[in-house]
Amino acid sequence: MRIILVTGPGGAGRSTLAAATALAEARAGRRVLLVSEDADPTEGVRLLRPRPGADFRREFLALQERSSAALDLLGAAPFEEAELTELPGSRQFALLRALRDAAEGDHDLAVVDLPPLPEALALLALPGQLRRYLRRLLPPERQAARALRPMLAQLAGVPMPAQWLYETTARWEAELAAVQAVVEAPGTTVRLVLEPGPGAARALRAARLGLAVQRLGLDAVVANRILPAGSEDPWLAGLTAEQHRHLAELRTAVGGELDELPHLGRAPRGAEDLVLLAPGRAGKPVPVPEWAVEDRREEDGVLVWHIPLPGAVKEELSLVRRGDELLLTVGAFRRGVPLPGALRRCAVTGAGLVDGDLRVRFTPDPGLWPRTP
Repeated sequence: MRIILVTGPGGAGRSTLAAATALAEARAGRRVLLVSEDADPTEGVRLLRPRPGADFRREFLALQERSSAALDLLGAAPFEEAELTELPGSRQFALLRALRDAAEGDHDLAVVDLPPLPEALALLALPGQLRRYLRRLLPPERQAARALRPMLAQLAGVPMPAQWLYETTARWEAELAAVQAVVEAPGTTVRLVLEPGPGAARALRAARLGLAVQRLGLDAVVANRILPAGSEDPWLAGLTAEQHRHLAELRTAVGGELDELPHLGRAPRGAEDLVLLAPGRAGKPVPVPEWAVEDRREEDGVLVWHIPLPGAVKEELSLVRRGDELLLTVGAFRRGVPLPGALRRCAVTGAGLVDGDLRVRFTPDPGLWPRTP
């Protein structure tokens, strides 16, 4: 099953394009699910609408129920469902849960209407970030003695806090891992919707960098609301000329095929208008560039880790080694990346950026590297 995640700057038409893509694929005979907060039901397309408020209340009440013995011991008064209002962040978690549910359905394609670009990039990074924090603060190896906790709890008469904490952590870890697996699956790609203008090239660069840091694939770039050339009206002709200059910049920046969709002269009205706005490419997923380790020990005595970062510049780049992780910062994006096994036995001895390819050099540590007989 394929999953297409649709995002773009606010106001670029990403929700309309998500609905148009879903409708076109359904008319082509595929079983399609559309995940969107804003879309209306469309012929032949199943709609899954995230419910942040309902999700938050359900999860909070379940957590409160599991903690009831400890709360009673503390004399805390439990909340009733009618008292609960969702907290900041509920919308993001509801959308991630919907994304996980979409991957478990019996359809051929799921089209997911993501939030605007900056929020979407942060959302896609969230499962991996939270799992990293949980592993650092509550390492799985510390749970080795958890078999003793039920006995201790029985003797004390109340659940042991550590037992509850680790059980909750294990459940969160499993849910986050399931979402991360969907986001990073080979069949999941991102589709970027842009309206040609002064900020379009900048948004394209940010999207490429943010997705590259998270090792996600960008399968298509859509230039939306293209004005027709040749108008005799001077005002419209000037506006069109400016837009087409930005469109030419996008074509150059993409360096490949750019889907260009017309401006209808009005807001889309119904299914037939949506068909006119369906991008031409919903084909096969684009492979994500591999983060390859090159063995150059014979030539230079080093291993080189190649990290593709299209559009990155040296001044915005930072690398820090922390144990078995490499903390990578590129502009506004940061990620803690686990080192491949071979590189954990090496020391970082340099790095260079060549045409969007970050090359990190590792020198084997003689005390850790296997000796050759």
